[in-house]
Amino acid sequence: MDAVLFDMDGVLVDSEEYWVELEEEQVLPEAVGEGVVDDEEITGMNYREIHGYLEEHYGEHLDMGREEFEAYYEDAAEELYHEHAELLEGFEALADDLRDRGVRTAVVSSSPLDWIGIVVDRFGIDEHFDAVVSGNEIDGPSKPEPEVYEIGAAEVGVDPSECIAVEDSENGVEAANRAGMTSVGYRTEINQGMDLSTADHVADGPQELRGLLLELTS
Repeated sequence: MDAVLFDMDGVLVDSEEYWVELEEEQVLPEAVGEGVVDDEEITGMNYREIHGYLEEHYGEHLDMGREEFEAYYEDAAEELYHEHAELLEGFEALADDLRDRGVRTAVVSSSPLDWIGIVVDRFGIDEHFDAVVSGNEIDGPSKPEPEVYEIGAAEVGVDPSECIAVEDSENGVEAANRAGMTSVGYRTEINQGMDLSTADHVADGPQELRGLLLELTS
């Protein structure tokens, strides 16, 4: 394998815990009512598309306009990425090892570019990536559609069949699979209930992820 593409939320940083809490306790109960939507349905999706998804599938319950809905996420992102999210344990050492092997690396996320920029700048990890692909670059729907990963492969100059995508969600794994990549499901304490069975490999925690990626790129 010649490239490793990292999802951001729930992989590169542990932000998924905070997004899940926000959605479970504030956004979804106010938007559609408590217990109507499972978190797994929307994890990995671009936040701007979630409102449309709720409108399509739960329109009879939806009681929040798009502007108010998106404002929840935009306000939360500033605090979350600046103050709470922590970098994947051992990421910089892993990135150095991958670079030593000639492996290309990228961030491939449905999140907006400015959110990714906060993370990259805060942790000073820009030098570890050959490309950053965000939801801003997608013409159509985000994950589980494969376009964001197809763009990622093109940006690093590697055929999708030679790319590994690291994902923590069902939508992300499906996007990677549909793009023709080797998918790695990343299991954490937060996504224990997530069905990652369609991933080619599953790694439980940062140490197992490191070992698997080094094995696949050896």
